[in-house]
Amino acid sequence: MSDTHLEIERRLLIRRPGAALLRSLGGTVSRIRQDYLLAPEGVTDRVRSRTGAGGTVYTRTVKHRLTGMTREETEREIGEDEYKKALLCRDPALRTIEKDRWCIPFEGKILEIDLFPFWTDRALLEVELSSEAEPFSLPASIRVIRDVTEDRRYNNRGLAASVPQEEI
Repeated sequence: MSDTHLEIERRLLIRRPGAALLRSLGGTVSRIRQDYLLAPEGVTDRVRSRTGAGGTVYTRTVKHRLTGMTREETEREIGEDEYKKALLCRDPALRTIEKDRWCIPFEGKILEIDLFPFWTDRALLEVELSSEAEPFSLPASIRVIRDVTEDRRYNNRGLAASVPQEEI
């Protein structure tokens, strides 16, 4: 069954927190591996395996960008065979993204902090909102470097193409 909805999210570049801090904030972790498939301009098509305490779940997600913060997203769970078959249509220009995702409940939101193996000093934090103007807050222990919501280099597809190594 597919779920289509608007995804409105802010993305922040943060100082990389340690696992002890993330656990102290009530975080749970899963290992994500995602690949981008060949798709028309303006469309992002990806498959993902997500392994956590409950096992591995495979999904296919198609996104259409509406604004810098908002996308129309259709996501559905798929089986392992469909996942493997979809990988045959990988975009050869994009690398596989592997990351540990920490989900932290905070003030009615779920903060998603992605730790990537190619960075030792930074991470990405995403938070889904109900509108582009909705305010949100973060735990005091999270150190924000800057908002990268509008910077496509810092979305996962951008990171699959090239990893920014600028000084922070």
